[in-house]
Amino acid sequence: MTQAAERAGAERASEERSGAMNPARRLLSTVLACEAIVIALAIPVAVAVLKVDGGVAGGVCGGLAVVCLLMAGLLRFPWAVPAGTALQLLIIATGFMVPTMFFLGVLFGALWATGIWLGRKAGRAEAG
Repeated sequence: MTQAAERAGAERASEERSGAMNPARRLLSTVLACEAIVIALAIPVAVAVLKVDGGVAGGVCGGLAVVCLLMAGLLRFPWAVPAGTALQLLIIATGFMVPTMFFLGVLFGALWATGIWLGRKAGRAEAG
């Protein structure tokens, strides 16, 4: 077993005993939940203002919003943070449909990166 997997297992066991969620994971979950709301609100903008087909806007933005919510719940798994990072890139790419999403995607990507950084910083402080 890798060192990262051992740490993740120990963290999960510790959380199960204490009933508390890792603060970094809570922050990342909050970023994803807020991001889902913003992406869902981009659907009517794409349709009404930018004249994007409703099915395309609903499928792309609605699908990404659902994936954000699912990822928020799956952050207890070690693979979820890298998957969430890939999701951030997909959200930035929605800027091709709604140009404002380039800015908002980068903003949420920066929040995501900050959450990862703070989580690592807190982990190092807790370890030693």
